[in-house]
Amino acid sequence: MTPKSPLCETSPPPLDETSTPPLDARITGALVGAAVGDALGGPVEGYTPEQILERHGGRVHGVVGPWNGDAWRTARPIAPYHKGDGHVTDDTLLTHALVRVYATVRDHLDAYAIAEHLVPDLMTAPRWIPELEAEALPLQRIFLAEKWLVARLHYGHVDPREAGAGNIVNCGAAMYVAPVGLVNAANPAGAYAEALDIAGAHQSSYGREAAGVLAAAVAAACAPGATADSVVTACLALAKDGTRSAIEAVCEAASRHTDFESALGPLRAAVAPFDTVGPDYRTPSLGARRPSRLHAIEELPVALGMLVVAGGDYRHAVLGAVNYGRDCDSIATMAGAVAGALGAAVPHDWAKTVARASRLDLHAPARTLTEVTREIFERDVRRRRAHESAYATLADRR
Repeated sequence: MTPKSPLCETSPPPLDETSTPPLDARITGALVGAAVGDALGGPVEGYTPEQILERHGGRVHGVVGPWNGDAWRTARPIAPYHKGDGHVTDDTLLTHALVRVYATVRDHLDAYAIAEHLVPDLMTAPRWIPELEAEALPLQRIFLAEKWLVARLHYGHVDPREAGAGNIVNCGAAMYVAPVGLVNAANPAGAYAEALDIAGAHQSSYGREAAGVLAAAVAAACAPGATADSVVTACLALAKDGTRSAIEAVCEAASRHTDFESALGPLRAAVAPFDTVGPDYRTPSLGARRPSRLHAIEELPVALGMLVVAGGDYRHAVLGAVNYGRDCDSIATMAGAVAGALGAAVPHDWAKTVARASRLDLHAPARTLTEVTREIFERDVRRRRAHESAYATLADRR
């Protein structure tokens, strides 16, 4: 990727090791940042930048109301979901559910942990669902590609490592995998491997690959001195096939822009050859969401591209993702998670509005995951030292 020339005016200077935010701040930034991005993108999901511009009389610059106003309960195609007014979507509901799995297991996760803990959480624990404005099972809010987890793992008794095969290929696993990157903070390869294992229960092909790379991006963002460009470099070192090619193409295009307005068209053009959905997001092509080694989900490359455009600045990256349209709640979730993990500040007024509107404590999952992450790291150190000791004994016996 061609290095970026000057960062946008709102971008923070590159962090040095003396100013690096600590682990708890990184985790808080990533999880709160993801939730806020999700809530900002929800009301304009599925539309084009041009439609968003016309509907809102300009670009979206914060929390907005439902696309159809008070008719949200019956307006198609998204009824009966109250998207807007600061309500988080399934991206955040599933992210927080994965944090609860970590809190239960208190160790690295695999596909079996998804079957044993995440699926029961979706099926048996009623929670406040902001978009339904009611307490309900999370299963009643998630879409078919995510209900696949329940159908395959609970009812189908499929091997969790293979349960994702046959599902439509989408961003469903990638959109909630940021906690994996945080548990593996500053270890992109470890995050990538763990996320691939977890995502095997949910997705296959480039949907599973995207989950691995998004987790790696969040982990890379936690490294001292990390920048948007260093995150992309870490992703390119791990990503495979169409996912790698799409990230490279989109971030190359992004490197020529320092404001999201000018980048909206070029980023879409750059990802289009790899995207199977097609130009009309609400009327997918016949080849949409089918396994392929040549294609990629749209959301991850565009999220990373907006991060590059913004030079790592949270507000600029998330607003770029939101105004891009299409699956912009998930794009903004991913961009928000990575920017937050970099240490970029999440606007307090946005976070306060989203927390109040969604009836969620956005900081509680971060506190929980910070505690669990420290426990896991201490356990990892003991495992590594035991391995080093065993290997040293073997190596000395010649």
